[in-house]
Amino acid sequence: MQTYDLRSDTVTRPTPEMKRAMVEAPLGDDVLGDDPTVKRLEALIAERTGKERGLFFPSGTQANQTAVHVQAGRGDEVLLERRSHIFNYEAGAPAALSGVQLHPIDTADGALRPSHLEGRVRPVDAHFAQTRLVCLENTHNGHGGRIYPIADMEALARWARDHGLAVHLDGARLFNAVVASGVEPERWAACANTVSICLSKGLGAPVGTCLVGTAETIQRARWVRKRLGGGMRQAGILAAAGIHALEHHVERLADDHDLAKELAAGLSELDGIAVDIVRVETNIVLVRVEAPGIAAADLVREVGELGVRAFDVSPSEIRLVTHMDVPRDAVREVPRRFEAALRGLRDHPKGGRV
Repeated sequence: MQTYDLRSDTVTRPTPEMKRAMVEAPLGDDVLGDDPTVKRLEALIAERTGKERGLFFPSGTQANQTAVHVQAGRGDEVLLERRSHIFNYEAGAPAALSGVQLHPIDTADGALRPSHLEGRVRPVDAHFAQTRLVCLENTHNGHGGRIYPIADMEALARWARDHGLAVHLDGARLFNAVVASGVEPERWAACANTVSICLSKGLGAPVGTCLVGTAETIQRARWVRKRLGGGMRQAGILAAAGIHALEHHVERLADDHDLAKELAAGLSELDGIAVDIVRVETNIVLVRVEAPGIAAADLVREVGELGVRAFDVSPSEIRLVTHMDVPRDAVREVPRRFEAALRGLRDHPKGGRV
C-alpha cells in the first residue's frame, strides 16, 4: 500500500541530482571561514533577498533565535503573532537564551498590521520592559500557510521604523509566498532587518536555514551562532544541497500549491470534516473535524493505519502539507482513505472529542 507522508514538507529526501552536488562540493572549514561552498550559498541567498550578507545555520529555530538575540537584549520585549512559530514551537528559547519576553497578539490571518500594534510599544520608564523587536512570519504556518499581504507587511515595516523597532521575518517558507504571489523575495526582505529562510522545507534540502541582513548584523550573528553551538566544519556538503535547492526547486513549489488546492477540494466533499478552500494559498491544508464524537487525534491515528501520515494541531484540527515527494495520485487516494477512516471511527469508536 502506498504511504502518503503529509506531516510536513521537512520529510523530503534529497534528489539524486542534489546528492551528486553534495558529493562533488568543494569543502573547507567553515568555522575558520574557508569553506567555498558555504560562502557561495551565503552569497547566493543574500543576492536573492537583496541583503548585504547571509549566514548558514543548521536549523530554522537557531537562525530565528540568533536574530532575536542580536536585536533585543535581556529584559526587552518582542511583539509577534500568537500562532507564530517563534512563540509556539521553539521551546521557549527567546526567554531561555536571550532573556526577552514575548508579547503575543491575536490576528485573523497571521498578518500583524499597525492597528494590531498601536498602543503596545512600552513607554520609556523604569517600570516597563522596552519594546525592541517585531517578529513576522511568511508564509504563516499556524494559519495554514497563509501569505502575508505585501502591502500590509510594507505598512507594518514603516510603522516599526517610525517607532524605532527592528523587524525580523521568519521566512521559513518565504519562497512559497514568492511563487504563489509573484512578489519577488527582495521586496519581502526589504520589510525586515533580518530574514530567515529554510532550505529543508519545500525546497527539499536535508538540512539548513540561512539568515540574511546587513554585514554588521550578520557579523554579530556569527558570534551568537557560535555561542549556540552552531559552528560547523565541512558544512559545504550541506550547503551544496541548499544551493541546488535554490537553483532548481523554487519554481516547482507551484506544483505543491496546486496539489494542496486539489487535495483540499477533495477533502471538502467528505461528510464529517470541513476545509476552507479559500484559505489554502500555498502548500498547507487545515482540516477541521466536525464529526460528533471524533477527535482530530483519533482521525490521525485511524488514517495513519490506512497509509496517510498527518499531524493533529488541535483537538479538532489536522494539518496536511504537500511537498515534492507527494505523488499526484494523492489527490484521489488521500480523500478516499480519510473517508474510510471516518467510516471506521463511526462504526467502531475509539475515543471521543476532547
